Amino acid sequence: MPQMHNDPASNAVAGCGPLIPPLSDSLRPLRQQIFERVRAAGMIARVQVAKDLAVSPASVTMGVSELIEAGLIEEVAATREGEASRGRPAVALGVRAEAHRVAGIKLSDREHTAVIVDFAGNLIANEVVERKPLAMTLPQMLAAMENLLDKVCAKAGIGRKELSGLGLGLPGFVDQQSGTVLWSSVMMDRNVGLAAIAGAHLGIPVHVDNDANLVTLAELWFGVGRRLSDFAVVTIEHGVGMGLVVNHRIYRGAHGLGMELGHTKVQLDGALCRCGQRGCLEAYVADYALAREATTALNWMGKDGQSINILLESLYDHAKAGNASARSIFRRAGRYLAVGLSNVVNLFDPSLIILSGERMRFDYLYAADTLAEMENLAIATGRPRPPIEIHAWGDMLWAQGAAALALSALTEDLMAAGRDSASREVAAQ
Repeated sequence: MPQMHNDPASNAVAGCGPLIPPLSDSLRPLRQQIFERVRAAGMIARVQVAKDLAVSPASVTMGVSELIEAGLIEEVAATREGEASRGRPAVALGVRAEAHRVAGIKLSDREHTAVIVDFAGNLIANEVVERKPLAMTLPQMLAAMENLLDKVCAKAGIGRKELSGLGLGLPGFVDQQSGTVLWSSVMMDRNVGLAAIAGAHLGIPVHVDNDANLVTLAELWFGVGRRLSDFAVVTIEHGVGMGLVVNHRIYRGAHGLGMELGHTKVQLDGALCRCGQRGCLEAYVADYALAREATTALNWMGKDGQSINILLESLYDHAKAGNASARSIFRRAGRYLAVGLSNVVNLFDPSLIILSGERMRFDYLYAADTLAEMENLAIATGRPRPPIEIHAWGDMLWAQGAAALALSALTEDLMAAGRDSASREVAAQ
């Protein structure tokens, strides 16, 4: 059976961001490597930074001085274990948490969630707003984002202009690099340059990504994925999504639209998917697929007005009570999920597969017979299959991933600004 974790972050070490092994990322500027090493460690001595990066202490001192002058890191007192209180305390390096604050927002079919974190990744405030599962026009979406952002800022005791960026996630096909939403179940419009439009509306930089990538970023920055060079996350909620990390970096594909596991085909001319095509994995596993099956198989036509959540809870209760039809619905969905997971194993051979999302409450989807079927469908190499873990983070996971997206973009901008400044100084000499 897979391992169940209620909060992957509870087992994580201090700091945030990927724990990239020394010497594995030497192409990044030293100044940036130093900053990311400090951020990942939480607190670390200069000598340890030099040791981890295999560079001279003098080089680290120079880079640290630049980062301190820029207000990005600071020296903090660090008491060694068993150290007497007298004498001068040891000095370590840490991210200057108050230097910046960013927000993360997840827009979904059922509710919108938001968080604000500081520059060191510490949670400051969060907020949830329930909504009706209807697609929004662009003006409605902008109003919903503004309302939620103002609510979470009020909780944090800050103004919107004090934010250095906003990460935004939503289901669908998103070109993260250009900030364009090609299609989303929560939007009526298609091909919308949402990052630029939302940024102009809110007055802060906005970065947009697919929601499954946000879960993956949350695992990479705050969860078990921090120590893994490669892993896959499969999300099952209103839809089926996937995120993939390769060499400590999230992989999005050549056009930023890769890893759409939910829209891989498992049945030619099969069930209708909400993307408009037929036979997608999502059309057999996602919540609307389970609700559709329940309405037909259990003759629940009179429950059309009920929310999908209530319908699925009723279906699950019937299955637990021994209803054969209810169990067969979950069993069928589990078999299709096994097909999808075996394809992930065959294609990517990840070191770990994480199943995440609200539907992980339904243990029939990852029951022993489902996982056994995945074993049978994966190529028989004689080597062990990747372990599977169930992570029930809760709704705020998605927003935390959005905040990680904003932190990552902010870091890149700040480091690029430092490089440009250094280049100008060299040119002037």
